[in-house]
Amino acid sequence: MLALPAMLADLEELVRCESFSADHAAVARSAEVVGALGARLLGAVPETIVIDGVTHLRWIFGTPRVLLLGHHDTVWPVGSLESRPWSVADGIARGPGVLDMKAGLVQMFHAVASLPSPEGVCVLVNGDEEVGSTTSRRLIEECAREAVAALVLEASADAEGALKTARKGTSRYEVVVHGRAAHAGLEPHKGVNAAVEAAHQVLSIAGFGDSTGAVGGAHPVLGRATVTPTLLSAGSALNTVPALARVSVDVRVPTRAAQASVDAFMRGLTARTPGARLEVLGGGRRPPLEPESSAELFALAARIAAELGQEPLRGNAVGGASDGNYTAAVGCPTLDGLGAVGSGAHADSEYVDVARMLPRARLLAQLVARTRQWPGRGDTARSG
Repeated sequence: MLALPAMLADLEELVRCESFSADHAAVARSAEVVGALGARLLGAVPETIVIDGVTHLRWIFGTPRVLLLGHHDTVWPVGSLESRPWSVADGIARGPGVLDMKAGLVQMFHAVASLPSPEGVCVLVNGDEEVGSTTSRRLIEECAREAVAALVLEASADAEGALKTARKGTSRYEVVVHGRAAHAGLEPHKGVNAAVEAAHQVLSIAGFGDSTGAVGGAHPVLGRATVTPTLLSAGSALNTVPALARVSVDVRVPTRAAQASVDAFMRGLTARTPGARLEVLGGGRRPPLEPESSAELFALAARIAAELGQEPLRGNAVGGASDGNYTAAVGCPTLDGLGAVGSGAHADSEYVDVARMLPRARLLAQLVARTRQWPGRGDTARSG
């Protein structure tokens, strides 16, 4: 039986256990709390998987058919509770990580617990989603390959509860410019100015990003790729020709073809300043979650919402990436944004609409019950 007071009590416990991604000890403490909550509600102790110091949790019940995917790390440094304390007032819950995505975890555990049996469910809660899931990616992909559907408990796409039916993929690059130092007053002509070369590269990269045609045109749902120079640094002293400069580049892509096109461009950058040398680091991170990956699951979720008497579901495409990008990329139908409804993720204004927690949990429970009965991939008769 789903009950809001119990869900709020569990949410408070998770929010009060801070879990900043970069603090592996804090993530490990959070894993203990999340694991205990899951064990109590699901009736089974999780498998604790530590990879490169990061703690992940997994529950597998029988032969897994449905993957429920979430994360317990947050972007909030330990100590954030002092200035952003846990609170519930006027139907709004606040606290670091409450929306992204501790309320989603609570809804997930309570939804599965409300089923007659968790048979056929795999629950994976990783500890490094906010930093790209570098240690958990293979684990996520491994679980997704065995499932007929992946349901991602990230927060809704907006404050009205839209699901996330498509996501752009991401790439990250750093262009390192190697020049040659010299005294800026006495012998500037003997130097190779890495800052000047970095300026050329910034203009080149920004120009490519402004050219829609250069990266495959605009996607009808996800729009065009964006290629954006972000962090810049150069030099070591005011009176020295800079010998080193760095340019960070953020890339968001609607398709794998666009991701490959951007990568080819970045790898092909050439220096304009005589004597300068470029080094391009990084590359593709999360592939895009294209609309086709979520279409069938979204249609099923919309039917279930109607059967439950809930408001009609909407689906939105978003620019941010999640672990759902990984599950979709290995061919697993994926629906994202099934977690809490609210707004302000990663911001001081972060909140959860408490009244929406029970309906979302009920929707998830029915979606799990239906999808775990699906036959294998490729079958066209999965009407739900």
